[in-house]
Amino acid sequence: MPQLFAGTSGWAYPTWKPDFYPAKLAQKKFLGHYSTQLNTVEVNFTFRQLVKESTIQNWLQETPSHFRFGVKAHQVITHIKRLKGTEDFVPRFLATIAPLASAGKLGPVLFQLPPNLKADASLLKDFLAIVPRAVPAAFEFRHSSWFEDTTWDLLKSHHAAVCVAETETMTTPDVTTAAFAYYRFRKPNYTDDERRVMVDRIREHLAAGRDVFAYFKHEETPEGALYAVEILREAGRT
Repeated sequence: MPQLFAGTSGWAYPTWKPDFYPAKLAQKKFLGHYSTQLNTVEVNFTFRQLVKESTIQNWLQETPSHFRFGVKAHQVITHIKRLKGTEDFVPRFLATIAPLASAGKLGPVLFQLPPNLKADASLLKDFLAIVPRAVPAAFEFRHSSWFEDTTWDLLKSHHAAVCVAETETMTTPDVTTAAFAYYRFRKPNYTDDERRVMVDRIREHLAAGRDVFAYFKHEETPEGALYAVEILREAGRT
């Protein structure tokens, strides 16, 4: 049965007290509490460093079996090498998050491309060839030249998803290319109507048999986490 996984990008924010985290909750207990309210989180610090196995084991112990960790791919892959010559580093990176996969808690791996990386179909095709098909991959394109059928067709051929990212300056076309959908809601605030549109779209995916991963931006305030709680509740209603 398809599922909605809703959460935020990160969880270690004391400024979310007391509206999301209890006022006296110790920071080391944040993830455990977070996982009682939401069922996924997008891990962003994997963009800057390779995660230690001891850290992963802590995450596994602190979260229930149904919880999923979305993971942002390391900057060496996307920003330093810019998808070229990553045959050695991609397996190295994936090995660090393998314990999440083994535990059934790995969500999609997000490959977020630099804003100045323009469309290059052969580059994307070659890169997709080295990403194992067992890895649920999502791609966030931040240059509008990628928004074309050639890109979508390449992703479809490798069962990779388009990350539909919505910012205050640009929105990715809401295209489906995989058996799951991936959303990054980056605006700091959303109106009631905007959130109703989200719920309707998520329900369409679920009705079509697709899992949905939806992540709100973390800000210095808990709005993103509270939006995610609301979306999870509303989209689950019939």
